[in-house]
Amino acid sequence: MAITTLPESAAGPRRAAPPRRRPLGVAPTAILLLGALYCLLPVGWVLVAATKSKAELFSTSTFAPGTGLLSNLADLAAYRDGVFWLWMFNTLLYAGGGALLSTAVSAISGYALAKYRFPGRNLIFNLLLGGVLMPSVVLAIPQYLLFSRAGLADTYWSVLLPQILSPYGIYLARVYAGAAVPDVLLEAGRIDGAGHLTLLRRVALPLMLPGMVTVFLFQFVAIWNNFLLPFIMLGDDQRFPLTVGLYTLLAAGANQPALYNLILTGTLLSIVPLIALFLTMQRYWRTDLAGGAVKI
Repeated sequence: MAITTLPESAAGPRRAAPPRRRPLGVAPTAILLLGALYCLLPVGWVLVAATKSKAELFSTSTFAPGTGLLSNLADLAAYRDGVFWLWMFNTLLYAGGGALLSTAVSAISGYALAKYRFPGRNLIFNLLLGGVLMPSVVLAIPQYLLFSRAGLADTYWSVLLPQILSPYGIYLARVYAGAAVPDVLLEAGRIDGAGHLTLLRRVALPLMLPGMVTVFLFQFVAIWNNFLLPFIMLGDDQRFPLTVGLYTLLAAGANQPALYNLILTGTLLSIVPLIALFLTMQRYWRTDLAGGAVKI
């Protein structure tokens, strides 16, 4: 029985063997672990140092927890009739209110820049990109002069209003609106008689929700950690946020070493809301990633 072999042209081209996947090396994993250790080591040290009493703080330098956490919390709550909790409330007001207003402005502005064609649109977007590159330090003194001329210096508005307009937030919202809101869906809504506000409220904003959460988190963290603007704008310590309030404690600690326990305990409490915020809002990012996996 003769066996004939077809030429390669008749039998069809041979399929190339799939390339073998090389296992990941140890070096990238080690670099990531070192980066995580570099970021988490100061947080761990603050966590441990906040548990130490006044005697333990200056006598022990190990990472073993101390026994003075409850007394440190009590001393911090009693310091100047509880001024720390006033600083915490001010920070929540600045960060929460500023992030909410900034997210609303960024979402509406980004949606308009992404989905509407009007004269000067590219110029406005380029100016926003220039604002992203502008350091906030450069704008701090001019902002103080403007608010001082308007009589708003040393008020809550002097810290809240400059945080509402975020060029980076508008840029993120514009990119996300362009990718997440289909033009076909907007055209279908217009055919059904929906107006601009209805399309924004019923169509665009629900689709932009994961991007809005991202903008909110970025703004919340940026305002929460902001030091220079409130330090320049505010003179009354009853309006200080945590960053400026803890700085005043640190400056006073040079002459009163007993305040260092309050500073460390206050620093520990100041990062708890940020961790809680990320843990509660990360599900929106997961939903966005899962939804993006099935998009065509």
